[in-house]
Amino acid sequence: MNIVAAVFIEGIDLRSVPGPSTRIDLTGVHFSMAAPSPAPLTVEPHLLVLVHCPPGEPGSGALEVTYHRHGEKVARNVQPLEVEPGKFNYRLVRAELAFEDYGTVEAHCRLDLGPQTTVPFTLLPPVD
Repeated sequence: MNIVAAVFIEGIDLRSVPGPSTRIDLTGVHFSMAAPSPAPLTVEPHLLVLVHCPPGEPGSGALEVTYHRHGEKVARNVQPLEVEPGKFNYRLVRAELAFEDYGTVEAHCRLDLGPQTTVPFTLLPPVD
């Protein structure tokens, strides 16, 4: 299996189209956000990880997402993942991320201790 994409989102909608085929509509894809209130605070962004399993490969494994700030691990999520060979699947990962000040956290995503896909998330000061 391999990670096709990993992005922070506000919403997801799945719909069938002729084929049969499926469309994944993502809304609010972002890599930063203005804080809803002054720091310190905790935010819970939704990370979508899209995974593909090539035909003939086993379709089960573990998705691990660790969040890092300045090289230090600040949160971790591990969950099982099943993908039918030749198909796609996704997981939503939500972490409670504490921010003492504004800045960037990186989500490191990997399957079964494989290569990492890194996605930054930056918390900006509130908008006046």
